[in-house]
Amino acid sequence: MGTVRLGHQGFYLALLTSALLLGGCDKPAETADESDKAAGRENVEAMSREHAEDTTEPSPAAREAPARSVISDARLPYAEVGNELVYGYFSAPADVFEPLPALIVIHEWWGLNDNVRAMADRLAAEGYMVLAVDLYAGSTADTPEAARRLMLGVVENPDAARENLRMAHDFLSTAGAPRIGSLGWCFGGTWSLNAAQLLGDDLDAAVIYYGQVTADEEELAAVSAPILGLFAADDRGIKVDSVNAFREALDRLRKPNEIHIYPDVGHAFANPTGRNYHAETAQDAWAKTLDFLGRYMSSAEESSDAS
Repeated sequence: MGTVRLGHQGFYLALLTSALLLGGCDKPAETADESDKAAGRENVEAMSREHAEDTTEPSPAAREAPARSVISDARLPYAEVGNELVYGYFSAPADVFEPLPALIVIHEWWGLNDNVRAMADRLAAEGYMVLAVDLYAGSTADTPEAARRLMLGVVENPDAARENLRMAHDFLSTAGAPRIGSLGWCFGGTWSLNAAQLLGDDLDAAVIYYGQVTADEEELAAVSAPILGLFAADDRGIKVDSVNAFREALDRLRKPNEIHIYPDVGHAFANPTGRNYHAETAQDAWAKTLDFLGRYMSSAEESSDAS
């Protein structure tokens, strides 16, 4: 088991080069409503309080090896935003030679760091092409104050993040992924929901780990992807009332969803570098994540074979 550099697998190199050259179609940027920005600023402050004593130092749990060997590219250009190339982390199973269902993985408030890359490898080992995107333009944080500044920058300029995610989707689609989903934690969980709103019918599943959510039915009407939400009862930043309102709004709109609120744990329970890490809950959430993705991310051909 382990990680192999992408250069050892010519198939994926050719696949991704083709996707980069073909690119995606241009679409107009969307303008963020000031009320959304205000809600985002409140969320930044809430996350600052939740992570005030956290560090990015990985624990042994963060170093868990992927279930099988994967190939990876730590600096893959997948988008161009504001005339600047954006680089992400790509990972895929080393023993598969055809396009697979793909996941857009969105980092938490620290940025695209080694912990997120390790999680991308674990997901890739489960049978996915994984593109861990970078919404911080190459920056990462190692203190809560630095993370606060980076997160606030995205809140104030969400159009760049939207275009980033749209181009990540186009990249994976051009690379041949039969289905594409999104997954993120904390800040990334919020943007996993945003991706579901942004991409509509073009996204096949969305996983939200304790991200900011909304009960605005007008905003949620755009969501087509089934949603898995994993939240904490003792989260002081993402309140249970907001999660229940989110679920009720999805139910009224008849949007497929599975929302789990874990008792007796706090925000970032799945982050092994944080003070709220809870191994048993994290393992259960991981199992639920893999089950959910297995049901909604299999290709049409696989679904047909299984029936």
